[in-house]
Amino acid sequence: MPGPVLSFAPELLLAAQGIKIAFFDVDGVMTDGSLLFTEHGETIKRFNILDGLGLKLLQRAGITPAVITGRDSAPLRKRLEALGVSQVHYGTEDKRPAAEKVLASLGLDWSQAAAMGDDWPDLPVLRRCALPVAPPNAHAEVRGIARYVTQAAAGQGAAREFCDLLLVASGQYAKLLEEYR
Repeated sequence: MPGPVLSFAPELLLAAQGIKIAFFDVDGVMTDGSLLFTEHGETIKRFNILDGLGLKLLQRAGITPAVITGRDSAPLRKRLEALGVSQVHYGTEDKRPAAEKVLASLGLDWSQAAAMGDDWPDLPVLRRCALPVAPPNAHAEVRGIARYVTQAAAGQGAAREFCDLLLVASGQYAKLLEEYR
């Protein structure tokens, strides 16, 4: 049987080695950034199943997924609960203190952190972590500091691509893939 077909540049894999926590924004990263409302004002979220499995695989590989989002909604809470993501900060505009709180609670530091964001509120976390990542539709300032810009668009597998990068760099990707053969 052939091995994995996924590959990343060696310098990117080196930057991703030793990552123990991955911070994610939601709107514009795990969703396409659109806000949909029902006639009753309820928010509707659309999530990509690829991203969900990526978060689960990170957990199985010993990498903690953490979500820090400026918004809060029942659909988001339900999705993250279903994925088993326990490190979550909802309705958080100032994301750096939230990230620092998560790092401290896990005994980690910025050199062990990667993050994926798409807009200005994500910059304080992206600038401090070892590996800043952005989807291609991120704001220019975010893309400008990203060490990697995904090929997949936000809400279309971008978060999964980020997860796959971390899994390959950790040496866990091929082992996890083998379980699906």
